[in-house]
Amino acid sequence: MARPHPETAIEIGLAAAVVAMDGLSPQLLVAGAERGELAGLPSGSFDPLTHRTLDIGLRAFVTDQSGLRLGYVEQLYTFADRGRIVEPEIEAHVVSIGYLALTRLAEGRPTLPKGARFRPWYAFFPWEDWREGRPSILDQQVLPALFEWATDAAGEKAEGAERPLSRIERLRFAFAATPDAPKPVAWDEEKVLDRYELLYEAGLLEEAKRDGRPAAMARARLPSLGEPMRFDHRRILATAMGRLRGKLKYRPVVFELLAPTFTLTALQKTVEAISGRHLHTQNFRRVVENAALVEPTGETATTGGRPAALFRFRREVVQERPAPGLKVGAR
Repeated sequence: MARPHPETAIEIGLAAAVVAMDGLSPQLLVAGAERGELAGLPSGSFDPLTHRTLDIGLRAFVTDQSGLRLGYVEQLYTFADRGRIVEPEIEAHVVSIGYLALTRLAEGRPTLPKGARFRPWYAFFPWEDWREGRPSILDQQVLPALFEWATDAAGEKAEGAERPLSRIERLRFAFAATPDAPKPVAWDEEKVLDRYELLYEAGLLEEAKRDGRPAAMARARLPSLGEPMRFDHRRILATAMGRLRGKLKYRPVVFELLAPTFTLTALQKTVEAISGRHLHTQNFRRVVENAALVEPTGETATTGGRPAALFRFRREVVQERPAPGLKVGAR
C-alpha cells in the first residue's frame, strides 16, 4: 500500500521537565535561554543511530545542556498536534515526547552552563499555587477572561465541530467555576493540563498567539498569565505538574526531591509546595505515620527552635504495599 504523503518527514523531539526543590519552591530546569529569549526545557531530536533508546537520548540532552545527570525519569505523553511547535526552518512534523525527571539540589545551586538555570515552576503557572489561599490572578485575570469566552455563543457555534461538553461545562470541569458560580469550591490540583489547554483554546496565552490561533489573534491584548515557554514546552510542564501531583498519592516519589534525612516539617512543606495546597499538620503527620513511609534516624536537626527529629525514607514499604503514597487532604 502506497503512503499517502511519502514526502512528509517526521522528527521525534524529546523534552524533560526536570524538577528540584529549593527551600519551599519547586524549581524547573530551563535550558537554551539566553538573555531576552523564552525559557525552554532541556530538549533535542532523537537520533536512532546515536541513541539506543529514547531514555538514553533524553538523559544525554539534559547532561549536555545542563551538566546534570538524572536519576528518576518517567515518560509522560506524546504530543503530535500540527501547529503547536512553530519552527519555520524545519519542514519535518515534530512528534514531541515529554518526560518528568526529579533531582536533588546539593548545598547551594549547581554551576550550570550558559543558558541553563532553575526557575520557580509557579512563575509559569501562578494560578496553581493555593498554599496561601486562592490566587488573586484567578479573579483578576483568568476567570473573567474565560467567562467572556465561555459565554460567547457565536464563537462556540463558529467552531463547527461537535464537542461532548460545552465551553461552560469544560470550564466547570477544569476550574470548578462558571459565570453563575465564580468561586471554585472543588479545586482539583491534578488538572493542570486541562486548565492550560482551556486557556490556550480561549486564546489567552502567548503560545496561542505565537501559533496563530484565531481566538488569540482576535484579541488586541492578551492578559499576562504566567511566563510563556518555547515551542510546546509549557504544555509538557503542565502535564508533568499534574502527573507529579497525582503520583504523590500512590507512589513515594516525594523522597526523590528530599535529602536522605529530613524533618517531618520539611516533608510536609515539600508535599505542599508540589501540590500547591496547604495541609493540616496534625492530619498530615497522622497520614505519614499510618503509611509507614518513614523511620526515625535517632538524630535531630537544629531548626532555630526546639531540635527536630530526623527521619529517612523506609524503602521496604515499596515491597509491602502496592500503592505507598501520601493521600492527604487540604486544610
